[in-house]
Amino acid sequence: MPMKPLGTGDPLRLGPYRLLGVLGEGGMGKVYVGRDAAGTVAAVKVLRPELAHETQLAQRFVCEAQAARAVTGKGVANVLGAQTEGGRPWIATEFLAGPTLDQAVEAYGPFGEPAVRALAASLALTLADIHAAGLIHRDLKPPNIVLTSSGPRIIDFGIARPEHGLTLTTTGQVPVTPGYGAPEQVLGRRVAPPADIFSLGAVLAYAATGKRVYEGSHIAAVQYAVVHEEPDLSGVPDVLRVLIAPLLAKEAAARPAPAQIATAFAPPRGAERAWRRGPVAQEIKERESGIHELTTLTAGPDAGPPVARRRLLIGAAAGGAVLAAGGGAAALWWPRQRPPAKKTDLFAFPPAAETPVAHVLNADDGDYVNGGSPKALWGPLNVLAGDTPAPLPVRDVIVFGALGGGIAAHNVVDGKRRWAAPGVRADRRYLSLSDRLIAAVDDHGTLRTFVATTGEPRWTAPAEADSLLAADEHAVYVLTKDHRLRAVGRSDARIRWTAPIDPPFRAKLQPPGVIADGRLVLGTLDGHVLAVDTATGRRVWDIRHQSDRYVRPALAGSTVCFGGTTLTARRITDGKELWHVQEKDYLNRPSRYGVVTAYPDAVYAAFVNLEHDDGTESTLPMKRRPDNGKEIFQVRGSAGITTPVVVQGGGIWTIYTVGRGMPAEVETVDKDSGYPVWSYKLPDSQGRQWLSADGNRVFVMNDGNLWALPVF
Repeated sequence: MPMKPLGTGDPLRLGPYRLLGVLGEGGMGKVYVGRDAAGTVAAVKVLRPELAHETQLAQRFVCEAQAARAVTGKGVANVLGAQTEGGRPWIATEFLAGPTLDQAVEAYGPFGEPAVRALAASLALTLADIHAAGLIHRDLKPPNIVLTSSGPRIIDFGIARPEHGLTLTTTGQVPVTPGYGAPEQVLGRRVAPPADIFSLGAVLAYAATGKRVYEGSHIAAVQYAVVHEEPDLSGVPDVLRVLIAPLLAKEAAARPAPAQIATAFAPPRGAERAWRRGPVAQEIKERESGIHELTTLTAGPDAGPPVARRRLLIGAAAGGAVLAAGGGAAALWWPRQRPPAKKTDLFAFPPAAETPVAHVLNADDGDYVNGGSPKALWGPLNVLAGDTPAPLPVRDVIVFGALGGGIAAHNVVDGKRRWAAPGVRADRRYLSLSDRLIAAVDDHGTLRTFVATTGEPRWTAPAEADSLLAADEHAVYVLTKDHRLRAVGRSDARIRWTAPIDPPFRAKLQPPGVIADGRLVLGTLDGHVLAVDTATGRRVWDIRHQSDRYVRPALAGSTVCFGGTTLTARRITDGKELWHVQEKDYLNRPSRYGVVTAYPDAVYAAFVNLEHDDGTESTLPMKRRPDNGKEIFQVRGSAGITTPVVVQGGGIWTIYTVGRGMPAEVETVDKDSGYPVWSYKLPDSQGRQWLSADGNRVFVMNDGNLWALPVF
């Protein structure tokens, strides 16, 4: 938030602080930036004059000052001064030079394990200080945590109260930030220190994933989930998940104490460098220089001529380094005079773009007719290379192998080209890294990354890669030119490990792989399935001769599914079979399952009946439950299906051919009933076809052409 000049009615001084501008304001008061005679810069919060006669509000303001003063640990913003009696009440707290936790995660992505451990240990010790003072913070959340060069600081004691005290608001209710307040806070019960522990668990999960553990379409849904549902920790690394989960226990008594948390999370040696190195540390350094610049420009009791101060305020509105106000949620942009050009930080990139969501068609509104054919959103565009893998939707772009070489990204809304990277090999595959970067490989086997939405180059790694297999939050996994597995760290572009491949699988592994719970699962050209440990590359389990041809694994949560002579589901961690099914034709001969598609709520697969010597007949996909393989429905028909199905909107989509030499069609059926809805005829094709989907769009690859179709 830019600093605004003082306006009519704003005081020029509060206590020893000469006020320089307005940081922010709310219903209760304003936060100013002030400087005392010694040059100390402070955030000065003051109650609005018209509210000074409101007993409850004034009492709340006094309690806030008392609460903030009561905590003296280094993990909070220190109170520099306060006036609670006579005149307008105000509180002055130190400025903290650094971004808030949510700003850091949005700008630079989730924290790695060492940084999360360091964050957890520091915040736990600070909560111990707060609780030792007889207080409960009650509103711990990412915007109330500032990252400084000396570590994280907890700010804003606006609703902190003694354990025996009630929060003072005009309604008498405890304000709770949805998704961070503990169940007992949501229910309006008296809270104790464990409420802050629940909030800490939600904060740490956010730091590790960039996502909230409780989400919903509206506040009531989020609060209901906090009380009745389990937190979503699916993106948290295993080693951190087992530490964070106890903090989010529904029952307050089941949550660990701050000292136990600090011990359990014990960061590795050097983890504190998270505040001294990397993009976050660089931003903190810039903000510290902003404070120094301010104190220099305003040195002295009545420093600087009016023009200097005016230039300062104008510059503040134009942008610069951000300073978080320790006593509130305001932030300030300090002026920077012609900042020197900085070398691009290859490991700093913007947050993932928002996904532009397309309109969902409705038959009742006349948008389409059952059995008809929809109008394409855009396309066909003749832009695809003959060797491109499946087009990859990544938020606001779709990435593919470009006609003429390299890869390209087009806008998902209108199909127009956004960027291109001609120096990489599409046939060696490309991957999305948390929807923020695109990873690809060049002729020399160098792993290269690009900002997904703009194509700006970022870090590279000499990985000697032949193809990309998969990626998780820690590493990109590649198959090397000499047939070994290799992991390249995403945080530093360094090779984490290189592992040999056992002879039965060597030179036969085929991308893509699937990855979850510390396991990378790959199929081979001759029907084997191999699972390796993502921490070491060592084989964990394997299945031999599932089929006589390539087996492509599919992932449903922690269950990996694949076709072949049977449709099989196994637990990804140890390969234990959970279920399998087998279809037979009228001569009691086993059918062969084609490509499998898995989603958290369903597994889809088509099988091929060997009914004729001169051909095959396959079905439209069956839909089964991923936990036990029970069939939900199946639509039978004469259709040659060679691509995975996709689920988008209200439909299940697939490409099929009626017979040899006939044009292909995109067919969709209702995902709940299996009844046909519409079809879209494709031109004659002699090449490959594929479907991808995201944002209420289905992307169709047919030879060199690309379409985007609407959904219902």
